[in-house]
This record gives sequence, C-alpha cells and structure tokens, in this order.
Amino acid sequence: MWARHLVAIAVLPFTVAVAVPIWLARRFGTAFAPSASLAGLAVQLAGLALLAVGLAFFDASLRRFAGEGGGTLAPWDPPRRLVVRGPYRYVRNPMISGVVLVLFGEAALLLSLPHLAWAAFFLGLNALYIPLVEEPALARRFGASYREYRAHVPRVIPRLRPWNGGASPARAQEETR
Repeated sequence: MWARHLVAIAVLPFTVAVAVPIWLARRFGTAFAPSASLAGLAVQLAGLALLAVGLAFFDASLRRFAGEGGGTLAPWDPPRRLVVRGPYRYVRNPMISGVVLVLFGEAALLLSLPHLAWAAFFLGLNALYIPLVEEPALARRFGASYREYRAHVPRVIPRLRPWNGGASPARAQEETR
C-alpha cells in the first residue's frame, strides 16, 4: 500500500510542488534570500505560513485517503470509499488546496513572479479539471452520497465550520458495489 502512495506522490504533488519550482528557480536564477524591506519580509513570512498550512492540509487529506478511502491521490488508483471526514468536512479538495497553498507559499517566500505564475496556472488547471473530469466521475462512483456532500462542502476554498451531515463511509461503499 505504501509503495502505491509513494509512486502517486512522486508523480503528482512532488512534480508540481518540488520539481517544477526547482526548475523555475534555476531557469530564472531565483534563490531564497531574506528581503531587505519590511513589506518583503512580511510577504515571506506569509509565504512560510501558507507553506505550513498547505503541507498540513495535504498530509491530513493523504492520511484520510489511505486509511478511510482505501486508495491513493492518483487518478489511476483512487479511493474506493468516499472520504468526508477530517479536512474533507471543510473542503472537497484539501489535497489540491494544500498544494495550491504550498505553491503560493513558495512564490511568496522566494518573492518570485515565475513561481507566482506557476501557482496561478496550476490553480486554473484544477479549476477546469475538477468540475469537468473529477466531480462527474465521483458522482458516478459514489452516487447520492457524493452529490449530497458536494451540495454542502465547497470545492477549493474551505468553509469556516465543518460539515457534519452526510454520507457514512459504509453507505458510500455500498453504493460503489
């Protein structure tokens, strides 16, 4: 099981949040240096906070996928059960939210426009992919449980209070049979 997760992480979030940003830094000669201005330093501190929150979201959601969902973050090996607990009570895509926060955090920490452009591009790509590809597939796979969940929990920007209704993992599993 862990090998499946490692492959999925290496192919997807590692490429997006580590390999591409390293390539961008090398391509554009970007290196971390504390800003000389107070405003720049504030942006860098905000970037550090975004990185921390993004990593926490990603980690918590990945653990839920493995433990409750019985699958990985990869589209070729998705969870077998609908996950609606933990960070999924606040946002439907906490992994994507986490990666997006990491990317914007990297851009802020490095004070880098190319990194900012990459973060915006990745956000835009997912703004298309999730509703056009991922959500219809989830609705087919998990049926009414997913549609109820989707009606109450936002896609990328978390709700302030957790959603407490809905689909039990057992009910969602029954619908996949």
